[in-house]
Amino acid sequence: MSAHADLTGKVVVVTGGTGILGHAFIKGIVEAGGTVGILGRNAAVAEERAAAINAAGGSALALVADVMDEHQLTEARDKAMAHFGKIDGLVNAAGGNMPQGVVQPGDDIFKMNIEGLRHVMDLNLWGTIIPTQIFGEALAQNEHASIVNISSMNSKRAITKVLGYNMGKAGVDCYNQWFAVELARRFGDRIRMNALTPGFFLTEQNRALLTNPDGTFTERGAAVIHQTPFKRFGHPDELIGGLVFLLSDASRFVTGSQLVVDGGFSIFGGV
Repeated sequence: MSAHADLTGKVVVVTGGTGILGHAFIKGIVEAGGTVGILGRNAAVAEERAAAINAAGGSALALVADVMDEHQLTEARDKAMAHFGKIDGLVNAAGGNMPQGVVQPGDDIFKMNIEGLRHVMDLNLWGTIIPTQIFGEALAQNEHASIVNISSMNSKRAITKVLGYNMGKAGVDCYNQWFAVELARRFGDRIRMNALTPGFFLTEQNRALLTNPDGTFTERGAAVIHQTPFKRFGHPDELIGGLVFLLSDASRFVTGSQLVVDGGFSIFGGV
């Protein structure tokens, strides 16, 4: 067993692989020696990223699917298996927020958009569970496999406005622990499940909420920085080390855990 975080010979599928954090994830996996399946709804981006990796000497495959569509996911799994012959890891990076799941300060909290909140919660929770159900059958064929879920600070603290996202990620945390135990009960140490828990990283979904067009902080962005001892947002590449560790044999005795990468946000009392 290697004592180092190395992914040589491992095939990892990344849902949400067409997003900003997903882009960092797939690059990090390839840099660690792994092969990657780039799964997302945007076929053009998935193909472009796979082509760039293959042209640079790596190995990648575009997999077009919606994480809420079992049929599309099954087709993606079968395509990956036919192409690579195995799948060693799954990163559940798909998720996000939308205006319908946001509760503004002036809204009547007894007249919230229930359907909007439910949609965001479902995307983050079931968008993690369903891919695991589909790709788990392939993972179970290996001697050792790893599943990494993407949690959030929103599951740890009451982050205002984004209630649907908060509930979805809190559900992911519960699922991460529960399913890790059940995997161990059925497969021993052959399939592990852990979570990577980012702090605040700028993405296309939150950039306008946290920064102004001139790059200065919005009121909300400034509040985040005030709560973060490092006094900055994270860069997507700073998640790679933790992800590779959780996917690699270096974490073979780790399951049901959360690796927090947040610049100290979750531990700071504010004073």
